[in-house]
Amino acid sequence: MTGALFKANFWNSDILSTAGYDSIIQHLNNGRKSCKEFEDFLKERASIEEKYGKDLLNLSRKKTCGQLEINTLKQALEVFKKQVDSVAQCHIQLAQTLREEARKMEEFREKQKLQRKKTELIMDAAHKQRSLQFKKTMDLFMKLATSKTAVEDSDKAYMMHIYTLDKVREHWQIEHIKACEMFEAQECERINFFRNALWLHMNQLSQQCVTSDEMYEEVRKSLEACSIEKDIEYFVNQQKTGQTPPAPIVYENFYCPQKNTAPQGKAPGPNLPRRGPLPVPKSLPDNPDYSLVDNYSLIYQ
Repeated sequence: MTGALFKANFWNSDILSTAGYDSIIQHLNNGRKSCKEFEDFLKERASIEEKYGKDLLNLSRKKTCGQLEINTLKQALEVFKKQVDSVAQCHIQLAQTLREEARKMEEFREKQKLQRKKTELIMDAAHKQRSLQFKKTMDLFMKLATSKTAVEDSDKAYMMHIYTLDKVREHWQIEHIKACEMFEAQECERINFFRNALWLHMNQLSQQCVTSDEMYEEVRKSLEACSIEKDIEYFVNQQKTGQTPPAPIVYENFYCPQKNTAPQGKAPGPNLPRRGPLPVPKSLPDNPDYSLVDNYSLIYQ
């Protein structure tokens, strides 16, 4: 890059034309608009990050997650909730960082706007002077063409105006070159600033991912320490109610006059009241729902 791209390529053979200058100004306006769009993008992204961070923070602090778990799995879940909280804080911090970057972009835009305004005022004055002088010169030329009596005076005046117009042209040309150089330097500065801002934004997002992954790694480490056997053993030790099961239930014949004795180590049957020996029934009812004990009066009538 020679540094002379603008001042060497935005001329026009028409002395009154501002096409080259207008083209540069339009390009600079487009660049300023791009900066504003990126600035707005950063602000919107900051709002999204802040809302996501706050929502994640509320989720982490208010929503229960395995609070009834015990021992190592409970410890892993506590680490998980803590790291989710940390990730939320990182997103809120990222939102603040993005707003700061948006502020820097806004300040940069305003600085370039003020710099350009000074040059544009000088160029507007040069364009106006050039146009007025050209009009005066052409008006005198028309008078010279139609006047027969004051040819000599008109010719001298015409020559003087031509000389003045050329001086104005030289002044305008010098200012145009200066403006091109300033605009080109400003555009280089803008592109460099914009590129660095975008690069920095990508680094911030990459760092956010690295930080989040480090936090998630803490959760994975805590899960590696989670032991199924230890948690089962912990639950058993904390909540056990005894190790002796109920004794077997032994059948006792209530129709035998002989006293039943339960084998040693076994519990006897239910202690029901006796009524003496009962006669053997001739037949039983067909209904199987009848109980031998509760309905013996019905059977032996």
